[in-house]
Amino acid sequence: MTTRTPAETRSAFVHFHEIATRWMDNDVYGHVNNVVYYSYFDTAVNAYLIEQGALNLQQSEVVGLVAETQCRYFSPVAFPDTIHVGVRVAHVGTSSVRYELGIFRNDEQDASAQGHFVHVYVDRASNRPGPLPSAYRSAIEALRKDNAPSAAD
Repeated sequence: MTTRTPAETRSAFVHFHEIATRWMDNDVYGHVNNVVYYSYFDTAVNAYLIEQGALNLQQSEVVGLVAETQCRYFSPVAFPDTIHVGVRVAHVGTSSVRYELGIFRNDEQDASAQGHFVHVYVDRASNRPGPLPSAYRSAIEALRKDNAPSAAD
């Protein structure tokens, strides 16, 4: 028999991005549709990179393409909840980054959903992977798991 890994808490994440759910996020079952969580993930990471000055949507020489993604669901979220997307980085390669994310409903401490995605950063013109520019690397390094606050903090 397998045991499901429990949801993580807010303290496991380094950065948070707040998002107000929208009426259209709900599905016929009365909760946020599973595909919307991926939009929340992407929004939180890209907003962070923009805030840090690493990503300029029109002019950055490199862009992140999603190579892998996954999400596990623990409890429902529904409009009009406010969610807080926790972000951390688990791995930084030469041209790729594994982001890990947690969706936290309102003020709840346990994640309603958790997931990850891997961005491969490619040259905008050639669409070929290349090394992360220093502005990206600095912003991403600040999100490493080991920068998360400890339970004692």
